[in-house]
Amino acid sequence: MMRLLVALLCLASPALAEPCRLSLALALDVSGSVDAEEYRLQVDGLANALADPEVEAAMLAVPHTPVALAIYEWSASRYQRVLQDWVLIETPEILTEVRTRLAATTRQTAPEPTGLAAAMVFGKALIDRGPTCWDQTLDVSGDGKNNDWPTPHRLREEGRLAGLRVNALVIIQPGDDIRRGDRELGELPAYFSAHVIQGPNAFVEVALGFEDYTRAMKKKLLKELATQPIGALEPDQTNILQRF
Repeated sequence: MMRLLVALLCLASPALAEPCRLSLALALDVSGSVDAEEYRLQVDGLANALADPEVEAAMLAVPHTPVALAIYEWSASRYQRVLQDWVLIETPEILTEVRTRLAATTRQTAPEPTGLAAAMVFGKALIDRGPTCWDQTLDVSGDGKNNDWPTPHRLREEGRLAGLRVNALVIIQPGDDIRRGDRELGELPAYFSAHVIQGPNAFVEVALGFEDYTRAMKKKLLKELATQPIGALEPDQTNILQRF
């Protein structure tokens, strides 16, 4: 019966034959508003989140259909740098290699403007050339609004990110208008909600300063990795499962 089920699912959805369940591109803000200490907190915060036992377990939860991971940094429209090109997280050792690479990363001189929309275009191209997984997510971290060309609004008008889910991790600086008891409030999270995130179940996670980045990144990753492979099925394909 199980062999029959697998055969039916493969016929129903060619995507199920692909090697990975999620391609996840993580984009880190290194624009002029991010100083040297904040840069280190952000990069190390991501490494720490990837080292968390819950995150590692979620990454490795489906051994035969792993998560594909890529990481890049961005500032102005003309600046994006890949820190980790696409890698399938198939073993704990591979995840350790990613964390080691992040820990060894040093900051390069980058332009000061905040090319948020260009970072999203770069992320879309990165995902398009990466592994063909069941699902794709671009995750953009940022502590400011776009002030370079193009604009997020123009991207939507032109449909340049069509079909891509974009989540965001917004870093709120001290003094920003946000109440600790209600992290959805505040001008910057509202901006990212209105202009950046898109796609099914897209969301904004908030870090209360760069010191809070590890916690926020862990929470965001666990949300993204919680998507079950069955979620990749179309409704008529899910019916196949229900028959068994």
